[in-house]
Amino acid sequence: MIDQTTPPRPKARSGPARYVPLAVIGLAAVMGAVLLRDHLSFDALAANREALLTFRDANYVLTVAVFIAAYIVIVGFSLPGATVATLTGGFLFGVFQGTIFNMVGATSGATIIFLAAKYGFGDRLAARMDASGGAVKKIKEGIREDETSYLFIMRLVPAVPFFVANLCPAFVGVSLGKFVFTTFFGILPACVIYTWVGAGLGEVFARGETPNLGIIFEPQILGPILGLVALAVLPIVFKKLRKQDRGTP
Repeated sequence: MIDQTTPPRPKARSGPARYVPLAVIGLAAVMGAVLLRDHLSFDALAANREALLTFRDANYVLTVAVFIAAYIVIVGFSLPGATVATLTGGFLFGVFQGTIFNMVGATSGATIIFLAAKYGFGDRLAARMDASGGAVKKIKEGIREDETSYLFIMRLVPAVPFFVANLCPAFVGVSLGKFVFTTFFGILPACVIYTWVGAGLGEVFARGETPNLGIIFEPQILGPILGLVALAVLPIVFKKLRKQDRGTP
């Protein structure tokens, strides 16, 4: 049974202080794009691969901790290099462990953005969306009726930017627990794919080539992901069909 209760709205901070978290994230994103573009790149990974492997072999636990912390900072402050970080996770730790570490880092970083938006604008924006009409109101009502399905769809569809998928749930009052759950498991397919590509970087480096980052859009990869999207859509379709049978709008 789908929970149709309206989630409690987050309380927004009063005054200019509520804008501080997102302002910090925005400033960090701009500075990162300017200062770190060349340091968080595939070329930088290729140039430092031997040093990274040596450090990992000598300090495995520390490497894991530093890697996850760095991933959280990259995602949480919208710095360039999230894809490279995912590849690095596969390169350093293999597919299984790399996927886990990547998912923990990505989910934690996404949660930072979510909380910044939720407690910065949540109550005010939710009130405005409640008062609005047309498409905006319909979108919000749809998400509230089938939150889990909508959130999974946003994570599974490759065309939805990760940053957008972090902000939208905050603006409609999604709970923190549901956001974390759907983010962690919703990013799993793409995370496995890019971690798997990263795990094979040793051979790519040896050939002097670059990884195929467009692999997620190849039919044999995109097909199963779209299948998962279809499964996430089914509860929404069934709910609408039941409403039509009952004659409700």
